[in-house]
Amino acid sequence: MRFILVDRIESLQPGVSVVAARRVPPDEEYFQDHFPGFPVVPGVLLTEMMGQAAAKALDGERRPRGKAMLAKILSASFRQWVRPNDEVMLYAQITASTERYANAECRAEVGGKPVAQCSLFFTFVPPGTLAGDFRDPVLDAYLASHPT
Repeated sequence: MRFILVDRIESLQPGVSVVAARRVPPDEEYFQDHFPGFPVVPGVLLTEMMGQAAAKALDGERRPRGKAMLAKILSASFRQWVRPNDEVMLYAQITASTERYANAECRAEVGGKPVAQCSLFFTFVPPGTLAGDFRDPVLDAYLASHPT
């Protein structure tokens, strides 16, 4: 299973907010079991999508503190099913950001209707801890096409 759950960034204010998107492929392996005859995206994966989007807003600052990593789900709620082929729009607002931690308020929508929301807490992995060739292709593509 591919675990990059953000396909593209629509807009980004580094350290402030992000709007991103994920089209849910119909052949995702988890659809076989979640649930047979009624395939839906698991809530934990919706939360991960929102977390990955928020991390891109934090990492877009390119600060020396390191890579944003989800450390705690403060709250999460789910309102609607997300089905195969849905395009999920991901919105994240950074509400606090220091050298050691950050908070984000996130929501996911399909067709303009809310499907999930969460409050997340992030810590940072020091740059020297990451593989030397680590890159975020989605964030890199956005920043390359939107030079500052």
